[in-house]
Amino acid sequence: MPTTLSESHLPGLNLIHRGKVRDVYALSPQELLIVASDRLSAFDVVLPDPIPGKGEMLCQMSNFWFAQTAHLVPNHLTGKDIAGVLPAGTDLATYARRSVITRRLKPVPVEAIARGYLIGSGWKDYQASGSLCGIRLPAGLRQAEQLPEPIFTPSTKAAVGDHDENISFDSLVAKVGADLAEQVREATLRIYRWAAAFAAERGILIADTKFEFGTDEDGKLYIMDEMLTPDSSRFWPADEYRVGISPPSYDKQFVRDYLETLDWNKTAPGPRVPAEVIAATAAKYAEALKRLAGIDLA
Repeated sequence: MPTTLSESHLPGLNLIHRGKVRDVYALSPQELLIVASDRLSAFDVVLPDPIPGKGEMLCQMSNFWFAQTAHLVPNHLTGKDIAGVLPAGTDLATYARRSVITRRLKPVPVEAIARGYLIGSGWKDYQASGSLCGIRLPAGLRQAEQLPEPIFTPSTKAAVGDHDENISFDSLVAKVGADLAEQVREATLRIYRWAAAFAAERGILIADTKFEFGTDEDGKLYIMDEMLTPDSSRFWPADEYRVGISPPSYDKQFVRDYLETLDWNKTAPGPRVPAEVIAATAAKYAEALKRLAGIDLA
């Protein structure tokens, strides 16, 4: 059965970062231990109620995609067993399916977003300006409409509690340099196109997704953190997709839609989430994992 973990505690290991979802421990100058908790963030705010088993599902989904796309872009996984690094007395079952040992990379300070459909903040930007992150789009597009070609729309990587902001490719070049910016854009779109085709064969449309990248001491680019999960992507059931509406989804859009009904200003602290919304969200994550990766953690 899935375990529940709101916050990891591993005495003796050096916790270097507690993010919106993941806790990161330094194992050595070359390696990290990353633990996916069951915390849920929405609108860049960590909500007070965890989604039981969510971290396990995210980790297993990411591991699946990392393996499937290793021929496209190298990733941060080492393949090493976490049992050898957990402190004595730690319940291995709690951490086994939600933790990985990874390369220790220098993060590229950007959220690398691929969009294949016009939805979310992209739809709002398009309505206001006809453009998205400086990319001029055809006139007359409707909500959730498929774009003529997938586009790369980077955003800032905000700290916990702050909001990411869309930026232009030129802004990314100014931040990280032209060569690295082009590598990130090319890798993002290469993975998105491959994954979108893979998912479509399984009845799921990947509307958009975001990746994170890092470089090693030689400047080689790796994809890291998570990959094509319900936390980082919009997954739509193909048989329920309609242009002109926000389609139902296998991701945390379900929670976002609930939060939009509240009188909440989208800043911390986040509101409590009803048990039925938590249960329905967990079920959506589980269904996405089963349909895309063939994995059932129940």
